[in-house]
Amino acid sequence: MAAITTILTDASAVATADLSSFRTISDHSLFDSVTNWTKRRLFSSKGDSSFPIRSMHNTQTGVASSTNGHFNADKLKSAVELLNGGALGQVKMNSSHRRKTKIVCTIGPSTSSREMIWKLAEAGMNVARLNMSHGDHASHQKTIDLVKEYNAQFEDKVIAIMLDTKGPEVRSGDVPRPIQLKEGQEFKFTIRRGVSTEDTVSVNYDDFVNDVAVGDILLVDGGMMSLAVKSKTKDLVTCVVVDGGELKSRRHLNVRGKSATLPSITDKDWEDIKFGVDNQVDFYAVSFVKDAKVVHELKDYLKGCNADIHVIVKIESADSIPNLHSIISASDGAMVARGDLGAELPIEEVPLLQEDIIRRCRDMHKPVIVATNMLESMINHPTPTRAEVSDIAIAVREGADAIMLSGETAHGKYPIKAAKVMHTVALRTESSLPLNVMPPVRFNAYKSHMGEMFAFHSTTMANTLNTPIVVFTRTGSMAILLSHYRPSSSIFAFTNEERIKQRLALYQGVIPIYMQFSDDAEETFSRALKLLTGKNLVEGEFITLVQSGAQPIWRRESTHHIQVRKVEL
Repeated sequence: MAAITTILTDASAVATADLSSFRTISDHSLFDSVTNWTKRRLFSSKGDSSFPIRSMHNTQTGVASSTNGHFNADKLKSAVELLNGGALGQVKMNSSHRRKTKIVCTIGPSTSSREMIWKLAEAGMNVARLNMSHGDHASHQKTIDLVKEYNAQFEDKVIAIMLDTKGPEVRSGDVPRPIQLKEGQEFKFTIRRGVSTEDTVSVNYDDFVNDVAVGDILLVDGGMMSLAVKSKTKDLVTCVVVDGGELKSRRHLNVRGKSATLPSITDKDWEDIKFGVDNQVDFYAVSFVKDAKVVHELKDYLKGCNADIHVIVKIESADSIPNLHSIISASDGAMVARGDLGAELPIEEVPLLQEDIIRRCRDMHKPVIVATNMLESMINHPTPTRAEVSDIAIAVREGADAIMLSGETAHGKYPIKAAKVMHTVALRTESSLPLNVMPPVRFNAYKSHMGEMFAFHSTTMANTLNTPIVVFTRTGSMAILLSHYRPSSSIFAFTNEERIKQRLALYQGVIPIYMQFSDDAEETFSRALKLLTGKNLVEGEFITLVQSGAQPIWRRESTHHIQVRKVEL
């Protein structure tokens, strides 16, 4: 079957043209008119084997024009039956063979070599995460240099870099050897530094005594051990072990239902953020964000540095839940950091919060990452548990843009296998997802946002014709809009900005490709299609051309149009 490519261009900013000419038309009638127009123009000759497919050229004044091409109806039998049968918008199955959900891999001792980073990339890594809780700037610099070396070698492959701040973590002190905690045993934590005995260990937080109360439950290492607070003095907290285990050096401590009264961005974090600015990382993942204020503070700092770095907020503290809407609104995306979230809140709430955060991010057009314990058993074992496989599938089905590996790739024994398992499970899950020909309707956006309207109808056309989408973009804005509408096929985003190519690596379904644009649109389209067909990314003899933008790349006036035409390759 011949493939069809949807080509869409946007400009230096997302299209925000005022649809004033449509204000007298109701949302419903506007949608119906476009739908009915699509039926008439795309499939007007039911009995003919060849028929014209018209383009819709829509300017800000609402004037429509069209151009003709010819298409073979036999190639689109299923689509014709879909529309003629009155089933537009009904469910069909996604048969795409290219994974859309992105994979974030944490780089650590197991994967910091050039060979391992290349292998992770081939196994499916889209984003390399630098965990600033471990390692130093020298080790992270090495990783950054290697990722940049990889990116420089390929037009159509890219790895984004995410710097994950340590945040205000409360940790136990160093112990010369692991301490066995047994149920019912009395154990103490002190704010005095350097203490390590069989029944007392230091903590790194001076206000620890003030933050806990008698009766509180302390969770060690994300809940692997738990202790109940029995009493406290000015520098000592005495506990009774509820769930025992092996206490090692620098284990993370949480108080059930409480967050530490520490700033979200510590002095160390600011040093690490400056390191990220100097190295032009693509994303910051900010730990323990409690409110939107810290996001605005960081963005103001980045603006002052003239740094184009997006801020991903990590939702992992109890204090963040009441402020979810404002936090996500202020950010460029979110991460569901389930480890600390499940330690500070009842663990049965975590799946519900995960679903809620994903939904909120989707509604706000923000990317969302699901993280923590996704393939935890593969740190030490070559195969995952069935529950872990289901966990990945659930995150994919809920609509996450990306899923993350932490210890599995940082210090695990089987980092490449873990990445391959995540790739395979995500791909298989995506292939089984039901999809609507029409994406979810957001008519309220159409009233003031031309770009969103055309992203919606481009997705509808691509889904109906079962085509990939090709976008030409300087800022990534239209590619991001399309990603959030979740078209059934891939979005090939051509950009002449390396920073945009790297940033788009995080977005679901987007395959960013770097290419210089010429002043001739037709010549640029031709080179793009030649690259795609040369690398066997798409096949076929037809394209659907969609152009959109408030400041178009190749035109002086602001226009938005979709067309299907035959292309000679």
